[in-house]
Amino acid sequence: MTHTLHTPPQRQHRQPLRPFAGLPQRWEEERSRALDTGHIYRETVCTISCEPVLVHERTEWGWLTWTVPADGSLPERPHRVGVLPPGATLTQRLAVRWLTRRPAHHIALTTASHASVRLSTAAVAAVSLFAALLAMSLGVAADVVLPAALLAPLLTEHLPGRLDHRAYGHVRSVEDGAASHYLHRLASLHTHLVQAAADNDHHELHRSAEIGQNLLWDAAGLLQSTDTRSVSAELIDRERLMVRLADHADQALKRTRTQACSHAADAPSRPARPLGPYPPGTARPARPGPRRPPSTAPLKGYRPMPQPQTDNADPTADVYLLFAHEPYYPGPGSREVNTTVVAASSLLHRRVRQPDGARIHALLTHRRPAGEIVPLATLTHELDGGDGWPRVGDWQRVTTDLVRLVRTDGCDALSLGLPDIARALMCTGPHGHVRTLNPASGERVDHGPTQRDEVLTQIDAVLTSLVAERDLWPGDNLLPALTDDEAR
Repeated sequence: MTHTLHTPPQRQHRQPLRPFAGLPQRWEEERSRALDTGHIYRETVCTISCEPVLVHERTEWGWLTWTVPADGSLPERPHRVGVLPPGATLTQRLAVRWLTRRPAHHIALTTASHASVRLSTAAVAAVSLFAALLAMSLGVAADVVLPAALLAPLLTEHLPGRLDHRAYGHVRSVEDGAASHYLHRLASLHTHLVQAAADNDHHELHRSAEIGQNLLWDAAGLLQSTDTRSVSAELIDRERLMVRLADHADQALKRTRTQACSHAADAPSRPARPLGPYPPGTARPARPGPRRPPSTAPLKGYRPMPQPQTDNADPTADVYLLFAHEPYYPGPGSREVNTTVVAASSLLHRRVRQPDGARIHALLTHRRPAGEIVPLATLTHELDGGDGWPRVGDWQRVTTDLVRLVRTDGCDALSLGLPDIARALMCTGPHGHVRTLNPASGERVDHGPTQRDEVLTQIDAVLTSLVAERDLWPGDNLLPALTDDEAR
């Protein structure tokens, strides 16, 4: 998923990560062990042959490698930051465990040389020599025994380096000073999301943690392949979204605590009621206009039946249009974007085909629940399966203009790279079905309205995180919306 935001975050609340936060005893244990085993040659005065004294801390999202300051204080920033890919497999997690193993103990060959070998190599060499002598005494040919005796310590010395190289292919890590400092800030924000999701079973918090893992993984890839200056704009975008996700998690937790106190106070006088179809806390904070009722699914994708309304009623302001389009890539190394969500008011932009955009805007915002995401396919369904589009406007030209507007930073948008089935569901009406064939079993799988609603719910959770503080910017110099008489 990629995104475009117009306004930067205004604050950052969370403190940077410290080694083994909340577990000072663990840090002291690891520090003492690292000081005992972290040097090549242990002397009263450390020479240039010393290796850095490092302590590894594994996390849910990857790992942090800390240096051990000589004065006994806590390090301010990590020496290395490593990130697991989203949805990490067992192999990838084992790669992290291998890379964060305790460092091997080395012994110097001579006091005047920087050359050294692993303690394990010396031990294997001694065992191999003893085994070779024993084998030759039993009549085994020397040309068989001696190569094996030499190969064993060589493998012990060089095989871990090869395995390190293979393990780094499963993860992304950054060691450079400026790059690791930036990734450390992102990791602090993402850790806040992970902790919030671990302490709460709300879907939106878990979804925010998943998005945060994707952002952290993407940022590590950018910092690993290029310098910080050349990708500064993309890195700022990712940090902006991470800050918004963290702020939204704070608001969700605050709402949860408020609801818990309210329920506890009301418990003696009011029986518990079943939850609605969505987890509590998914309502948009501080939104103008009417709110969605918590017991009504807001993303069904259908047009509500007309209700009595006065003539001076205004269209809903915060409705969003979702539409699929030809895939594109926002920049080098970025993911495919094939679906976009914009504020309804972006249809009134002067760079969008008019009056077609204004007519679609009137259709989109007429008697919609506040905050609803309306797929373009839903409008097609409401227009008699598409027969009514000629009297409304050229939706293909309008959506093409909207994509061009988004790509030239003319408005804000939530740009998505949906999987094939999810994208196909967004291109069907509220009662449509997408059928697929499992080539392995030959079984046909039906994806219908329920799965479509689930996709819309996930998109709504992402959008809620983005607009928690400020709504999507529709652009400047917008045309006035059509009145009901003009729309007809």
